[in-house]
Amino acid sequence: MKDLNQLLLNFDIKKNYQDEDYYVSKSNFYAYSLINKWPKWEKNIVNINGEKFSGKTHLTNIFLKKFKGKKIDSHKFNDESLKSFKIFENLVLDNFDENVNERLMYSLFNVVDQDNKFVIINSLIPINKINFKLEDLNSRVKNCLFAKIEKPDDELVFAILLKNFSDRQITIEKRLIEYIIKHIDRSYGKIYEFIYKIDEISLKKKKSIDFKIIKEALKV
Repeated sequence: MKDLNQLLLNFDIKKNYQDEDYYVSKSNFYAYSLINKWPKWEKNIVNINGEKFSGKTHLTNIFLKKFKGKKIDSHKFNDESLKSFKIFENLVLDNFDENVNERLMYSLFNVVDQDNKFVIINSLIPINKINFKLEDLNSRVKNCLFAKIEKPDDELVFAILLKNFSDRQITIEKRLIEYIIKHIDRSYGKIYEFIYKIDEISLKKKKSIDFKIIKEALKV
């Protein structure tokens, strides 16, 4: 891991980070680099998969701001959505799972091939691991590029913690962050749950964050 002092110096804690400030580490480097290589993809459909809060939507928002396109929740994708896709080059489908309209998804894949369009699909698990009822769709989802966002490494945990603390105008010592990184669960959901919990405890007790409050939030 990079020296935490250097990371602290490079991180503007006064800044409220927007889409362009997505923090890249080994955990998400492949997904980030892939969306920035558009349209030079090996295949026209990319599946970004990773657990909840891992930054999939954030990442595709960066893509759409840079390259333009249409974004829609997979469960709201209908015949009108498919027709409207004709005027766009790029489409982002968010929250993709086994509950999507399989007939429409198969038709979408055909449109992508026929019209040389591009689709990014966000899902919790790789879409080729979903068992669809429509065999043709099962076959088509295998022919995608897969970019998994891995569990957060130390650098990414550090960045998430520092950004969220700065957003809440919380000042925290480097040694406390080091302790949190060593003891927190490597799960995006657990990290955000911890941030909410420690902020809640600190406000309730009207005290600055210290080891005692950290341990209470971590339940260690």
